[in-house]
Amino acid sequence: MLGVALGDIDTWRTWLVVLKAAFGRPLDEAELEVFRTVAGDRAPPDHRMRELWAIAGRRSGKSRMAAAVAVYLALFQKHKLAPGEKGVALVLAASVDQARTVFGYVRGFLEASPALAREVAGVKRFEIELRNGIVIAVHSNSYRTVRGRTVVAAVFDEVAFWRDETTATPDAEVYSAVLPGLATTGGMLIGISTPYRKLGLLHQKHRDHFGVDGDGVLVVQGASKTFNPSLADATIAAQRAADPTAAAAEWDAEFRSDIGAFLDDELIDAAIDHGRPLELSPVDGVIYRAFVDAAGGGPDSYTISIGHKEGDVYIIDVVRGTSGKFDPQSVTEEYAKLCRQYRIRSVIGDNYARDWVAGAWRKLGFEYIRSSRPKGAIYLESLPVFTRGLARLPHFERTGFAALELAHGLINAAAGVDTRSSKSIFDSASQTPPLRMHSAIASVASA
Repeated sequence: MLGVALGDIDTWRTWLVVLKAAFGRPLDEAELEVFRTVAGDRAPPDHRMRELWAIAGRRSGKSRMAAAVAVYLALFQKHKLAPGEKGVALVLAASVDQARTVFGYVRGFLEASPALAREVAGVKRFEIELRNGIVIAVHSNSYRTVRGRTVVAAVFDEVAFWRDETTATPDAEVYSAVLPGLATTGGMLIGISTPYRKLGLLHQKHRDHFGVDGDGVLVVQGASKTFNPSLADATIAAQRAADPTAAAAEWDAEFRSDIGAFLDDELIDAAIDHGRPLELSPVDGVIYRAFVDAAGGGPDSYTISIGHKEGDVYIIDVVRGTSGKFDPQSVTEEYAKLCRQYRIRSVIGDNYARDWVAGAWRKLGFEYIRSSRPKGAIYLESLPVFTRGLARLPHFERTGFAALELAHGLINAAAGVDTRSSKSIFDSASQTPPLRMHSAIASVASA
């Protein structure tokens, strides 16, 4: 039924093979050959995947496929819903304009087939309610879109290019927000995007899961012509001649190597001590420093790190975070108890401009020192520690930017910089927007 709107089905062959594999359907020999061209060395799944990440070049039909997948997941999959509960098949795009385009594709798929058109109960601006109680919603990316809704499926369109003025990591933010709902409903998450730089959720998924068997996550990667053989060779050749570096990402679906993070994955991975426990116990005679990134509840997290210095090496001993609904005073008391175990009597906090933070710590007998420096300055000043191999981090679940936040915070928590008077030529650098639990647990000392 969806094929009516797709047109020439042969041009969608790679997409259809990928989706067939992602849902655990057997592949014939010809389909296996197609699968191997985009899936690395892994074997095709024998059951439905929890997540599918499709990395494809420009003009490969990504947004149309995002719409098709949303319709399929909404209409042809069983969902775990309570009586009267409405589920949402959520498509998130990189911008409002792109969301409008994807929504048009969704309507096109439903209206092109009389059988599917009969399943539509109502149409709103960016949402379509179906007779089975599922709503297909298409919006621009924001974790706020996810809150309070029963998400039965999620499709991330062009996730490598998501931007949000309220957070530096919108991909990680939304991913963290959508996972609990999908776990409850048994829903599937599908990310579809052209790659960009070697940073963020899409790159992390490729790094950790491409070519890896049996972990519930399927990652595929292919050039524009692989996913859309109808593209003219001359068009791609002209683009390649104009900008070979950009063409490698946009048409060959390769992550760009000329655009990197402030600290790349290699530097951060080199700093991670895989052989140590997640938290190190206090040691007599060692001077420890603490940093808190406070929050009053809601979408933000309240986090703390404790670190120390051994010679020229900076070590982070503890990273903890509290998210969801919590009592800020109770969390402060919990963290104060932790600080006492490490003989800490003063804590440094970020520029969270709420008087209750300093007051809460002072009531518990601690000096609270508010950082006055922007994160840009801290980032720049911490760089030599990582390039010289002088940082030691615990190993925990992270995304690229989360690790970056932790990396910079470690230097200042362990070094005990006097943030009240320290100045820098970079004091005018812009600050990173506040992050929630997924990355905030790693940004405990980055002010």
